[in-house]
Amino acid sequence: MTAGAKRRSLGRGRGENAVIEVAWMYYHDGRNQQEIAEALGISRATVVNYLQEARETGLIRITLAAPAFTTHRLALELCDRFGIAGAWVVPDEGCDAEGTFARVVRGAAQWLPELLAPGDRLGVAWGRTVYDLAELVEPQVIADLSVLQLVGSMATPYGFTAEACSTRLAQRLGARCLNLHAPAILSRAELAAELREEPILKRQLEALGQVNKLLFSAGTVTAESHVVESGLASRADLAAQVAQGAVGVICGRFVDAEGRALPGPAEARMIGIELPRLVGLEMGLLVVPGRDKVAPSLAAIRGGYVTHLATSTRVAEALLAAG
Repeated sequence: MTAGAKRRSLGRGRGENAVIEVAWMYYHDGRNQQEIAEALGISRATVVNYLQEARETGLIRITLAAPAFTTHRLALELCDRFGIAGAWVVPDEGCDAEGTFARVVRGAAQWLPELLAPGDRLGVAWGRTVYDLAELVEPQVIADLSVLQLVGSMATPYGFTAEACSTRLAQRLGARCLNLHAPAILSRAELAAELREEPILKRQLEALGQVNKLLFSAGTVTAESHVVESGLASRADLAAQVAQGAVGVICGRFVDAEGRALPGPAEARMIGIELPRLVGLEMGLLVVPGRDKVAPSLAAIRGGYVTHLATSTRVAEALLAAG
């Protein structure tokens, strides 16, 4: 196509083809915005708009190589201090809490597929961090991968359920999905015990014992904790657990500062994986998107649930200072 014909085509269509053409020239050919505008007979402002549209519609995706984050000074310090295999640290200068959250979750979403291999059985916790991460994972297929829901279903203030976290991630990774068809907590311990013996649920719970990798974010024990807002614990339950030394929540269960599971009245009524099964796995990716999660995250590290950690610079500094 001649330059004149190209200009006429763009002038008539100005649709997806034009966006693709501009994106290709900018990102693949390395031409600047003014050069593209002159070559295609459009304004520089139009070039800027087309590039923005290309990013927003997913026509192009911008990623940075993992070593930029995993060999960051703070990443290496985290590995050395806590004896973990890897850390991914994103910059958060000038970011508010929500901006930091978004950057950390996006970074973890980029990193996760690199930590998985064919045949893995990835156990997935629940919460906004995990769900948003699943939404951001680049669609791909990891052969013979299984994604398993670790905690039963519950109410959530975010408009999605525990099974939505595992289902969405499985879809993005082309994996099998094994969900728990039961509430996370029952009204009576006897009812929970009976339900665990139901053949379908019994097989699902037994499958959790084959998990070899874990994706999670440790929860807090404040009054606004997910464990309270989701109905897993009342405020009275929370206060009682904190009085016993609870500093965090992992997969719906309270842990102390050393990451040990704390017994409580709700324990016998819960449906989900027991915490000892998550200690010492091949991979445990902990996502720490904010400084409010420093104490529970340190507990998870000390408890042996963590081999890899994704966070931001300021949160990394807080972890190192507190740890």
